[in-house]
Amino acid sequence: MNRPDREALVRQLLEQTPPPVPPDLHADAVRRGGRMLRRRTAARRMLWLLLFAASVAFLVWALTARPWVEPPSETTPPLTGW
Repeated sequence: MNRPDREALVRQLLEQTPPPVPPDLHADAVRRGGRMLRRRTAARRMLWLLLFAASVAFLVWALTARPWVEPPSETTPPLTGW
C-alpha cells in the first residue's frame, strides 16, 4: 500500500462518525481511577513504612554490634600479676 492510498484510507476513517460511547463509561473510569489512586497511595505508604523499619533495624544493629570498634586482640594474653 503506497502513501496516497494510506492517506485516503486515513481520511475516510476520520470522516466517518465515531462509534457511540457507552453511557456508563465515565462512572467506570472514575471508579477505576479512584481505586488505582488508593492502591498507589497504599503502596507508597507501605514502601515508606518498610524503609523506616529497615532504618530502625539497621540503627539497632549498629548500636548493639558496634562494627566501627576494633575487636580486642587475642594474640597476646593480658598482663596480670605484676
